[in-house]
Amino acid sequence: MPSTVPAAPSPLRRWLRNFWPASLGINRREHLRMACGAFLGVALAALLGRWWALVLGVDGPWMVASFGASAVLVFGLPASPLAQPWPVLAGSTLSALVGALCATLVPDPVWGGALAVGLALALMVQLRCLHPPGGAMALLVVLNHGGGVHLAVFPVLVNVLVLLAVAVVYNTLTGRSYPHPQRAKAAVGGFSTADMDAALAHYNQVLDISRSDLEGLLHQVGRAAFQRTLGELRCSDIMSSPPFAVEQGVALQDAWALLRREQIKALPVVDGERQVVGIVTVADFMRLVNLDVREGLGQRLRTLVMGRGKNPTQVNGIMSAPVQVAQASQHVMDLVPLFSHGGHHHIPIVDPEQRLVGIITQTDLVRALARAIQAAQ
Repeated sequence: MPSTVPAAPSPLRRWLRNFWPASLGINRREHLRMACGAFLGVALAALLGRWWALVLGVDGPWMVASFGASAVLVFGLPASPLAQPWPVLAGSTLSALVGALCATLVPDPVWGGALAVGLALALMVQLRCLHPPGGAMALLVVLNHGGGVHLAVFPVLVNVLVLLAVAVVYNTLTGRSYPHPQRAKAAVGGFSTADMDAALAHYNQVLDISRSDLEGLLHQVGRAAFQRTLGELRCSDIMSSPPFAVEQGVALQDAWALLRREQIKALPVVDGERQVVGIVTVADFMRLVNLDVREGLGQRLRTLVMGRGKNPTQVNGIMSAPVQVAQASQHVMDLVPLFSHGGHHHIPIVDPEQRLVGIITQTDLVRALARAIQAAQ
């Protein structure tokens, strides 16, 4: 009974799938670590804030709600650029001051709140202190009709300093780097999806970047690094030239003799204008050997190349066509996917008029890569 191929999902269904949240990719231990850290950070900041307010007789809030969001970032995503000490500290206090300014200059809370959030965002980006709870802080000050200058000192600054102190100690004790290094490290390409899965499982943290974006970025970095290693090396620099080739009407016996004499495994097949029309390899000869015959392999090959029986007698009877070719001016880097994923072992090289000028094998590519790496060292 023929198997049925499932119908492809409709564009609407594919779009709706984007709303389904992906797994965070963390285990229960990391889940518990995040929750306990947020609890401790908020609890200590609240206790100290309330004590400070009682001691000084401050008549006002001793904590603001946006610190709950800050706690999620510094304990749940300690590697995120948005959760580092400078964004948390500067983003929160700066936004409170921006809210106070907008509340003073714009009496209407609708426009004042919108201006405060937009201006706070613009300043945080410029000062490299982007912190999402800062937008909530700016809006809170406007809705509370000012008081931002006072809030920026207490409770904002006090709460932030306590929260960051707890975050540094707690994240360090639980095996998380905080502050987390933000400088990019050297990346190596050539990894697979399985390698990515293994790395993320070992990392065991929520990343402030989607998996697809991360994987795409790493592939691009790897490709750029590989391109840099190979430099501006082109096919004409590593190809074997002049190449051995045969025409379509050449006898199999002659083509086989050429392969054995020159100890090569492939011959491009060309027409009268030296344009590539196919390729014949040792594998093509082997494929047509009658494996049911009890004679030895050598005898069966002789039967094929001598044209006995119903076997083809000329190259055009066994060659592979069409054939993948590359331009002599192409970068060697362009051939890597053809060899690694395309299943090719020999690629004929042609000039702008599509005439055969050389051939590149997997051995040629590996030799060129080895020379490039040695030169880079």
